[in-house]
Amino acid sequence: MVTSKKVSAKQASVHATIELLKRYYPDAHCALNYTNPFELLVATILSAQCTDERVNMVTPHLFKKYPTPKAMAKAPVVSIEEIIRSTGFFKNKAKNLKACATALVEKHKGHVPEDLEALVELAGVGRKTANVVLGNAYGIPSGIVVDTHVTRLANRLGWVKTDNAVLIERQLSKLVPQEDWIMLSHYLISHGRAVCKARKPACSHCFLEETCPKKGV
Repeated sequence: MVTSKKVSAKQASVHATIELLKRYYPDAHCALNYTNPFELLVATILSAQCTDERVNMVTPHLFKKYPTPKAMAKAPVVSIEEIIRSTGFFKNKAKNLKACATALVEKHKGHVPEDLEALVELAGVGRKTANVVLGNAYGIPSGIVVDTHVTRLANRLGWVKTDNAVLIERQLSKLVPQEDWIMLSHYLISHGRAVCKARKPACSHCFLEETCPKKGV
């Protein structure tokens, strides 16, 4: 978190870029479909090594059959497996979903905790998933979500020089105002999908071309 009133040149550059991203992607939002914190938690667990589009195809059936932590906790693992099979690593994900739901019922009265430490204790939940849930479901800026798009763009923009998600989050939290922590990943993901693609970034059509150092491009 930026704690000093004095802003460095690098921080100022990052802030300016974020303001441009806000202008170009005013509708940026979480790509996973959900109606409550539990659904977002489940969807985020399923999104590991899987596209958001695929998760959104699977979750309507899953949520209809097991709409609450109590219902999912009672579900046979094989039944969960069958529904989520197309998301990949479905056996491990199904086991984690059942264990996670069981813990929510037994330890949190069926409520998704609004605390980072409590969330990461749940099966299948790491810091990234916890940050997604806290930020998007509760509006709590617990940290910055770092996925492949954020990793790629943060490096290309010269904000960081590492592929380590933990280090990237730590470094970005010092550069990015806390009020932008929740939305930052959505802005970068939107830009990564539309322009700054992994294999062939469209630099000539990018509104950041003049200021982007194009690291690794």
